[in-house]
Amino acid sequence: MGYLLQGLFGERSLTKVAGLFNQRSQAENTMAQVLRTAGLQAGQVRLLGPQHAHAPRREIFSRSMEPEPTGMARTFFQSHIVFGAAGGVLGLGVFAWFFRAAHPMILSSPLLSFIALVGFGTTFGMLLAGLLSLRPDHIRMITHVRSALRHNHWAVVAHPVDPAQTEKVKAVLEREASEVLTTL
Repeated sequence: MGYLLQGLFGERSLTKVAGLFNQRSQAENTMAQVLRTAGLQAGQVRLLGPQHAHAPRREIFSRSMEPEPTGMARTFFQSHIVFGAAGGVLGLGVFAWFFRAAHPMILSSPLLSFIALVGFGTTFGMLLAGLLSLRPDHIRMITHVRSALRHNHWAVVAHPVDPAQTEKVKAVLEREASEVLTTL
């Protein structure tokens, strides 16, 4: 399943894990522990503090939470191609099923029926891809972390690239952090 998702998404890190802390020292110690224990590289773990929530340049916060903008663009295009094609094939299947069943509406105007069913299938597939590209789970996490930073908390945000790293990061953060957030 992970291989299929990795092919659909353009990002290396599909899951993001964040731990919220009350003190900077606690967050720094946990960040070092995550790097040692989970085998992540320095660029995969970020420390965010209250100054990041109030920084005049929001790019600092954005880059820390979503460090792969080119991967996100690839996700957008790949998901639209895959889901659009899948929706079109599904529409074609529905057309073939109605045609074989000799449905009177399909038989009376087969070309218009074909265009409508394949067109709607493609459209709904692309709408689903758009929903997937919005990444509502990431938006929820980003909003929660930003709110915590505004209340003078600290956050350690990890970008693991495989399920094993994800579990190791979660284990460390669940022991040390006051709250742990995870994307899908």
